[in-house]
Amino acid sequence: MVEVPDAVVTELVRPVAAALPLIIARTPAAPAAELGRLRAVADGDTWPVHESAFGSRALAGAPARVRPASGLPPVRDALDSLPPLLVERLLGALELTVPELDLSSVPDLGGLLAKPSTGHFLYASMSGQSEAVTGVAVLEQSRPGVLPLVVALAHRLAAQPAIAARLTVGPGIVDERDIAAAHGAAHLALAVATTATVVHQVGIAPLVTKPPAVLGAAIGTAVLLLREAPMPAGYDAALLARARAEYLMPRQTHTSTPVAGHRFALLEGTSVPEVDFAGNGLVTVVPGGAVIRTGVEAGHVQVTLSILDGPPPAVATDWDEVVEVSWRAAVGGASLIGPHPGDLPKLHRVTPPWPGDYRLRVHARGRDDTDLRGRESYQLLVWRAPAAPDTVYARADRLGYRLRGEAEPGRTERPETAYRWLSNSNLDVAATVTVVTGSSVGDVLRAFGADPARPESMRDINDELMRRQSIDPWVAVLDVGDAVIAVEYNGWEGSRAPVLTRSSAGGRAASMFWNVNAVTRLSFAEHGDLLLSVEPFDAVDAPRPVAPAVADLDFADHRRDKRQMGLVAVQRFTGHTVSADDVARIEAADVGFRIVPNLPALRPRRPRPGDPLGTVVDALAEIPEPQLRDLAWWVAAQAAQHGGLGEDPDVVASLTARALTEQARQRAGRSQGARSAHRWVWLALHGATNPDPVAAVADAVDAARYAAGPHAANLVADARARIVGFVPR
Repeated sequence: MVEVPDAVVTELVRPVAAALPLIIARTPAAPAAELGRLRAVADGDTWPVHESAFGSRALAGAPARVRPASGLPPVRDALDSLPPLLVERLLGALELTVPELDLSSVPDLGGLLAKPSTGHFLYASMSGQSEAVTGVAVLEQSRPGVLPLVVALAHRLAAQPAIAARLTVGPGIVDERDIAAAHGAAHLALAVATTATVVHQVGIAPLVTKPPAVLGAAIGTAVLLLREAPMPAGYDAALLARARAEYLMPRQTHTSTPVAGHRFALLEGTSVPEVDFAGNGLVTVVPGGAVIRTGVEAGHVQVTLSILDGPPPAVATDWDEVVEVSWRAAVGGASLIGPHPGDLPKLHRVTPPWPGDYRLRVHARGRDDTDLRGRESYQLLVWRAPAAPDTVYARADRLGYRLRGEAEPGRTERPETAYRWLSNSNLDVAATVTVVTGSSVGDVLRAFGADPARPESMRDINDELMRRQSIDPWVAVLDVGDAVIAVEYNGWEGSRAPVLTRSSAGGRAASMFWNVNAVTRLSFAEHGDLLLSVEPFDAVDAPRPVAPAVADLDFADHRRDKRQMGLVAVQRFTGHTVSADDVARIEAADVGFRIVPNLPALRPRRPRPGDPLGTVVDALAEIPEPQLRDLAWWVAAQAAQHGGLGEDPDVVASLTARALTEQARQRAGRSQGARSAHRWVWLALHGATNPDPVAAVADAVDAARYAAGPHAANLVADARARIVGFVPR
């Protein structure tokens, strides 16, 4: 802190005090109130009331988090801690006020700073920054020490009786917003008046003392003052009254809750105590709330918290453990807390803000599955009710029996537990796993539309698709003797009927698909026939060859993992397990194959609006098939010429054969990918092969116009003329 002589402070009291009313009167209430709450936020002494319009969490009841050291001077750091919109709002409101301040009687303060350096100072522009932020940086460079002097003087002046009286919020102001606004506006006014006094009286060139620089330094100084100044008398009561007035029930929130020491809590406090769970094995009541015992020692669990306006209508039956307890709130507003206060800002003081007796029903699932990330979950129901004995509605997990000191009952493992490894694998979020019997690896790849002769690094494929934000399909395979395992990371080709029917030509094929949106697909095929392909939401009505594979798999039970049950069905149908070791071997080999997308299905022509041939298209039905075939392949040839593939050997061979050669078909399929060229040329050739001669012409023209680009109008006109010429007269 800069040493400021008492005489200087005394001489500044009158002009600074005189400037305060004007600045306070022009300070908008909303940003002033947000400044005025800074000490309460720093102390974590807030309640969840309406969110700030400036993007800050100050009004959301979030305890302050420790900001990492920025390396900036205190005033700059304080200014940067505010939402940019708040700073801009204050800058716009007070920019014209700074020149109006009467500083004529203020003494020269230059003697309080070291002599300025001679010559020119160098300033690097901060593109995109607020004028206030830029102005503060200019002040720092132009006269080092000026900002510490502003802060020192503001602290000294705040303690002077004449100014301290103006900083005090009177007892007549009782609304939380009004108290915070008055508190913030008064301290901001002190900072503005002090900053203007200093920067204009220490010998800084007028060029760098413009209002944005003054206000930037003043706002940063006000933040430092308000973080230290105690909240006004009556603020706590006003804030509690506001929280109670705005609190609505019922409400529900879902969150990922951090856990440490096998526990988290719903508590009127800031730390989770260590307690004994021998009573019911799940939840223990403590002063001001309750502590919940988790299976995982450290990490995160999923928690749904519901605040009800009365008792829940029924007890949920799909949880492993359900226990109901009573606790007494001293003030109200218990928070959901983990190992660190402030980890869950949206659940700070979330229970009703009134004291009294409350009932808490805790539901737990997955406490025994600590090796499966993200599978442990809880539901907490809270409502006001008289104190009552603890009630245990369900006790089923092994952890609960151990904590209660009871013998664990025998339990038959469900068949899908063999696939628990899935949740800790790279297939967890989205994948398709296909198992094929009676086929070679090469045949399976070709059935998927991949070329066995074109292997690539799986990592390289994935990195490229991530860069392009593409979902182009690819597959990795593993030969396990008498079966082939095909794995698609975030792909679904193995769930499609054409792939399954081709794969199963020599035996059986089955696949399970899932994605991040909880969409799933379970499919079975045998000897080229698709037997079943369903979204398994409920009991699967399976044909006889599939029925044994889905027996005892209750897909309607959402407590059971559909992905795992689907892989059980795949295993039963094909006779082959997919193991974590299989996936590890695939990933260690790092070999994948891009899948050539399927070309569009060729269908008979159906009338559709906006056909490029217009009404002439109806005349196609009158033209003999040989002439229609001639016309379709003429259009395809035109597309190839316009698209620059007129001399391409595969195109020439296909035009000559009037059918796509195998090599051309592969290239046509690859052209449908996101990174491919000549897509429309190949689609025109593909369309010309349509078994329906009328559709062959229409499909070829539809694609050829895009291949022709700027020549599309001429191509379509020529096609129309040829059609008219072919019509019998």
